[in-house]
Amino acid sequence: MVHVRTAFVQRLTKETKVQVALSLDGGPLDLLPNDPQFKDIIPSQRTEHHATQDSASQQIWIWTGIGFLDHMLHALSKHAGWSLRVRTQGDLAIDDHHTAEDTFLGLGEAFAKALGDRKGLCRFGHAYAPLDEALARAVIDISSRPFFVGEFGFKDAKIGDLTAQMVHHGLQSFSQTAGVTLHVDVIKGDNDHHRAEAAFKALAVAARSAAGVVVGKEGEVASTKGVL
Repeated sequence: MVHVRTAFVQRLTKETKVQVALSLDGGPLDLLPNDPQFKDIIPSQRTEHHATQDSASQQIWIWTGIGFLDHMLHALSKHAGWSLRVRTQGDLAIDDHHTAEDTFLGLGEAFAKALGDRKGLCRFGHAYAPLDEALARAVIDISSRPFFVGEFGFKDAKIGDLTAQMVHHGLQSFSQTAGVTLHVDVIKGDNDHHRAEAAFKALAVAARSAAGVVVGKEGEVASTKGVL
């Protein structure tokens, strides 16, 4: 029997409402449950928009109210091989900080929950990803030791409608709740959109490798401590 690595997380605060459903191995994924706290301004999950994609292997539907953040999470899930549904309603009348932060916290929590006991995992992953002139590197350790280091070198304060510094803070938030050690560096690039997208694509490929199950190592923990 194949073990399906899925998780559902809901975070409800006075600042944001976040729902995340994740399948690490792709495939079908149930719709997010209805909740009266989410207002009608959020499209139906059956509605196609800028961050939706259905295929035989993946189902992706993302809406945070921040278009560029949706785009980055779409790229992350697509290239990680995940099926992912994200719905966030945040206090965007203030700024994008709480909305982006809590979305990444919810995603990290779902990632950790879907991994389960972390037995049999490859644990480590690394990848490079280019986007035209930009080149990024990501290295991840599913270590249960949250730590993040990132160097992005953005030139402008915003990328689309996302504050540029929220890329760093968002991935730091993800690493905390996911329980991973994560290093992401943009090595070169002139365009901030390209730099950010290359970073998320590199993370996607690295995370896919690290979360992979090593044949013959099922039930074993990849640690000298015997636990992760």
